[in-house]
Amino acid sequence: MADDKSMGGSRDRDRVSAEEDSEVRHFANKVGLTVQQIRALIRQHGNDRKTLEHEAGKLRE
Repeated sequence: MADDKSMGGSRDRDRVSAEEDSEVRHFANKVGLTVQQIRALIRQHGNDRKTLEHEAGKLRE
């Protein structure tokens, strides 16, 4: 059976998946924090990428 092109499994780019170590590492490198700091931010604020970027900026100040 052919793939259903209408059922595209696009990744959710506006979220950071705490379960994906590589995604957390990449985000940590991008914002200049440690993996542990990012995991703590996710626990406190959820996994919305914009919120995490904002909170990471506050930590770096």
